[in-house]
Amino acid sequence: MSTVLEPLVNHTINVITSDGRVILGVLRGFDQTINLILDDSYERVFTMNGVEQVKLGVFIIRGDNVAIVGEVDEDLDRQIDLTHIRADPLLPITH
Repeated sequence: MSTVLEPLVNHTINVITSDGRVILGVLRGFDQTINLILDDSYERVFTMNGVEQVKLGVFIIRGDNVAIVGEVDEDLDRQIDLTHIRADPLLPITH
């Protein structure tokens, strides 16, 4: 897994956790158990009233709580109008 994450260091990534949270931030580091260190991070909370972005700052995500990791195309992400997005919150992923 480290060969997959290494090119993402110092890039903005999107992490979906096993409890359904969506967290974006700059990947600053990781270890062999996929513990992730994010900087300038924030959580996107999806509701039927819109998307709220909650600032987290430096944030550590334990590897056993990581479900999905992906790189964010920052130009494309800036074009998304989050004020018009309505969604039910994600349900936790069951193992």
